[in-house]
Amino acid sequence: MDAEEIVLNIAVNMGRIGRFASEGRGNRVKQFLLETQEYLGKLGQATKSERFMPTYNRFKTSLESLSRNIRLDEDWAEDAFTWANILTHRAKLAS
Repeated sequence: MDAEEIVLNIAVNMGRIGRFASEGRGNRVKQFLLETQEYLGKLGQATKSERFMPTYNRFKTSLESLSRNIRLDEDWAEDAFTWANILTHRAKLAS
């Protein structure tokens, strides 16, 4: 998988995480956060463009924060949805 594909997989997961959080499904949130961490590890190993690096670094920081402080409320879910949107639009920049 190249960086663009990995970013798109992460974006899909962030959308799922947001939906599950808004539905109060904590076990599913945790499941997809773990999977997203695995994808992030793969992305860390992949070749990424310099243009994508600021997004990558901000996302890493945000995902760590979201993972440490899981809340099943609309604000937390909105953060996940926002990242799903950002990563979808910036995936082409990744490779």
